Amino acid sequence: MVTSATSVPRLVIAAPASGTGKTTVATGLMRAFADAGLAVSPHKVGPDYIDPGYHALATGRPGRNLDAFLCGPERIAPLFLHGAEGAQLAVIEGVMGLFDGASGRGELASTAHVAKLLRAPVVLVVDASSQSRSVAALVHGFASWDPEVRVAGVILNKVGSDRHEALLREALGGAGVPVLGALRRAADVDTPSRHLGLVPVAERRAEALDAVAAQAARVREGCDLDALLALARSAPPVPGPAWSPEAASPPAGPRPVIAVAGGPAFTFSYTEHTELLTAAGADVVPFDPLRDEKLPPDTAGLVIGGGFPEMYASELSANEPLRTAVSALAATGAPVAAECAGLLYLSRSLDGRPMCGVLPGEARMSPRLTLGYREAVALADNPLAAAGTRVRGHEFHRTTVEPGAGPAPAWGFTAPERRVEGFTAGGVHASYLHVHWAGAPGVAERLVAAARG
Repeated sequence: MVTSATSVPRLVIAAPASGTGKTTVATGLMRAFADAGLAVSPHKVGPDYIDPGYHALATGRPGRNLDAFLCGPERIAPLFLHGAEGAQLAVIEGVMGLFDGASGRGELASTAHVAKLLRAPVVLVVDASSQSRSVAALVHGFASWDPEVRVAGVILNKVGSDRHEALLREALGGAGVPVLGALRRAADVDTPSRHLGLVPVAERRAEALDAVAAQAARVREGCDLDALLALARSAPPVPGPAWSPEAASPPAGPRPVIAVAGGPAFTFSYTEHTELLTAAGADVVPFDPLRDEKLPPDTAGLVIGGGFPEMYASELSANEPLRTAVSALAATGAPVAAECAGLLYLSRSLDGRPMCGVLPGEARMSPRLTLGYREAVALADNPLAAAGTRVRGHEFHRTTVEPGAGPAPAWGFTAPERRVEGFTAGGVHASYLHVHWAGAPGVAERLVAAARG
């Protein structure tokens, strides 16, 4: 029987640090429980766009992010309830180490913070490859650090042998945290990475399906699924109503077509953005800049999110008909919202290859990773925000654009440093800053209103 959203069973899969295997474990658990016939709701703590793609593949439901910095702590439970509607189990993959949050902000946006907001039990994934008895001290420390965080189980990862597992279990016998799984080292479940993390599902769907199936098989073999499900069902009800994308007053008038870039080059998008655009009165139509030579019929607005255009610069450049169509649409003053990869695509060139030429910038790959949360203010009225609107966002790229800002910048950054960034001109708003629209009320409605004209 389908459980009501407010009492949906749930687990947070966390780790002491990045690189311990929590994505493998979380995705494997999602698929294993889905294969067992449960409706599994997948979630990811933080601003990550790539892991939710694997979560969606594992569960058949949209992967959703829970980011207390981008959306505010008060929206975490409502967003969770919205995403978990109709689910019988929710699996929430953490970010970085359990207690690692926004730099200099204490617990804000950490996995522990989200677990407390959701009143969810935490299962700690520990890389046991180079330790035996010391694992007990590590787990005890994490379990006792914050009494409000319920570390209720451990999954041992990268266990070397039966003897190694026996030593680990013996050590943990007095730690007060049960061992709910022990996974051997296995190369067949590795997922390839590159300069910004895992390779997205959209670029390797067949291989990703095999990897997820292998992760599920590994989890079924090494984890006590019954105990994990019982732990998930011990979670108390989540407080508060579910979030809704619906506006306070239903939009009136025609439904403009908002074209949203997708395909392998543009995979970074939050599920709620499409929901918000639709609720604001738009017909959202996806298109693939690698294949489609025209924008969708009657396009009145354009959203080009993040992704990996640098991996497809030659193909994007070769699609001259679409580049011309995008430039022509921007010239009409129609709203065009571009984030990160979209910024590169609208520039004059990317690594020397011609792009759309809507913006005066030249884009290129960079050896430097730009990563972190930002606070920003809109410096002038634009298709996304009125002047003075304050937002929280996230940067994540290994590219640079020269110049970094136009005569009318998209944002004035206020933290962690003060600078201007991005471009606005006519109906175009282009920036490196990723903003979660659920945490910036009015953005989707403003964009649709601009498309409606």
